Amino acid sequence: MALTIATCLFFPEMLVAQRDSIRLEPVIVKGFVPEKFMSGLKIQKFDSTSLNVFRFQNISDLLSLYTPIAFKNYGPGQLNTASFRGTSANHTAVLWNGLNINSPILGQTDFSTIPVTGFDQLSVQYGSAASIVGSDAVGGSILLGSAPSTRPLQLSVGRQHESFNNHQTQVTARYAAVINDQWSFSGKTNVYDGRMNNDFPYSERNQYTVLPSSSLQSGLVQDLFFNSKNDHQISAHVWLTRNRLTLTPEDKAGRELTLTEAYRTMLRYNYKDFTIRTSWVRDIIDYAKGDYRQLDHAVTDKFSNRIERDFQFNQFQIKAGGEWAHYRAHVAGYDKALVTENRGDLFLLTRWQATARLVVSANLRQAFVTKFDPPFTPSLGAEYVLAQKEGYNLKAKGSVGRSYRVPTLNERFWKDLGNPDIRPENGWNKEIGLEQNIATPLNHGFSASLTAYHNRIKDWTYWNPTKSYHVENLQQVLARGIELQAGWRYDVNDWKSGINLGYARNNSSQERAYDAYSSDIIGKQLVFVPMHSGNLNAFIQYRNTRLTGQAQTISKRFSTFDNLQFLEGYTLTNLLAEHTFVWDKVKMRLQGQINNLANTFYLNVRNNAMPGRSFALSLILIYDPPHSAK
Repeated sequence: MALTIATCLFFPEMLVAQRDSIRLEPVIVKGFVPEKFMSGLKIQKFDSTSLNVFRFQNISDLLSLYTPIAFKNYGPGQLNTASFRGTSANHTAVLWNGLNINSPILGQTDFSTIPVTGFDQLSVQYGSAASIVGSDAVGGSILLGSAPSTRPLQLSVGRQHESFNNHQTQVTARYAAVINDQWSFSGKTNVYDGRMNNDFPYSERNQYTVLPSSSLQSGLVQDLFFNSKNDHQISAHVWLTRNRLTLTPEDKAGRELTLTEAYRTMLRYNYKDFTIRTSWVRDIIDYAKGDYRQLDHAVTDKFSNRIERDFQFNQFQIKAGGEWAHYRAHVAGYDKALVTENRGDLFLLTRWQATARLVVSANLRQAFVTKFDPPFTPSLGAEYVLAQKEGYNLKAKGSVGRSYRVPTLNERFWKDLGNPDIRPENGWNKEIGLEQNIATPLNHGFSASLTAYHNRIKDWTYWNPTKSYHVENLQQVLARGIELQAGWRYDVNDWKSGINLGYARNNSSQERAYDAYSSDIIGKQLVFVPMHSGNLNAFIQYRNTRLTGQAQTISKRFSTFDNLQFLEGYTLTNLLAEHTFVWDKVKMRLQGQINNLANTFYLNVRNNAMPGRSFALSLILIYDPPHSAK
């Protein structure tokens, strides 16, 4: 509770004795909410029930079963990156409370290191949103958020045991209190620890090697919120993570160690329509092979500040502001011992409620980077209600926007292979879609959406193997496709049930040759990007007992640029059963899970076999006394 102690030191006037009986008002934190200005873009939000089901898993396990995002998985507990709408791992922005947490040296996030327990809110934004969130949002954005507690005290302890000697432990405390007549307080403290020993009973499956590995993951999440009656709001956020991955741990000569640490901190202050934010993020990567006595060490620091102001003019909402960031990198593979860089952004976001049926968003952003000239990135989106009556809504939406990606520090400064003259990627994303919602008097609910997109990206960067992996611009890539999602929900008395279906077709290929040797791959599907993918989630619940079935299908993925070699497609199914016991102030949730129910054989991007059927059993104890108020 270091942050709590610090708060007492810096704000002693806010601390007074608590009364016996208090009223806790809901705390609304006015942080950066980009969805408000994303009219025309497809946005998918996840509820707390979905997050609870995946509480002991990482975010890729959740997103692969509920979205068409394709993940490039290197194995259990190993590197896991996203291919969002046919783009690469560098084209997905990951925002934590509005802050981009992609590694500045790699330009991506390893989703195996992002546990679902690390955040309270999750939204997925499809397509380019560079005008709203900045660099990297080329294929889409993943938005993680922290939420204040409205309960005086809630404690939970969870433990999961899984096949192959894998286990997870989590402890969470949520709390809230009235400090005095003017200020209230709430917060969350979460500690987690996971061990994937991966003690597989086999070394091969279908004559393909199952690569031995072990990983350890631990972290601390601390969120604090202070809210005053005169509209002052202060929030502090800390997320510390540590991950240790070892490949072939029993082979002392060939083993590989990757140790990553992240220190993410943020302090945010809001007064009415004015917000200021400051943050510091440190990413550490240590790598060694064979002998661990000498590690390749990389440390990057990001210091950033953001200031913004909201304006309201009748039907117009405007957010104007700017952001500045300073990067410092010590990387063993660079020519310089220290690399520094400054980046800045100016943005103007608007939302216009033109009529009761029409909403329009027009957004502008200009980025500034040391020794670079990122393009001006505008976007325009609109949503129009085609039909609306009691229990029925049909909406059309569309958008067009420019995207950009600032090259990573590795792409520019890596010794011999980097290219300081490489150009920022830029492109245009266009999409159009329909959304329909139906609610019947018989407690049935239906929803469906259909989206078509066209995303052309110029100056795509590539570590070219024909030039000893020297990095250069690939010229031009085109990703286009359709996404279909549908859902049904039925609630009656003590029974609840529902089903969600998703399908995506994506064609992502290179449009122009980048050298004389690549003309034969023009028009070919990009490697490890499936052309077809689908998912299904269904559940039935009676009172506190719930049964869930999950399925995910992936078409074949080409492993070479000429599309002559590929990994076979596969379908995975999971089954979950859970029951919640309730005793006055205490709840106990017991969950059993079978992963890869059919024991399906499939390969990862390393061409190694993935493990077969596995079982998991989890138990969560929750202490949640009733809220007593005047």
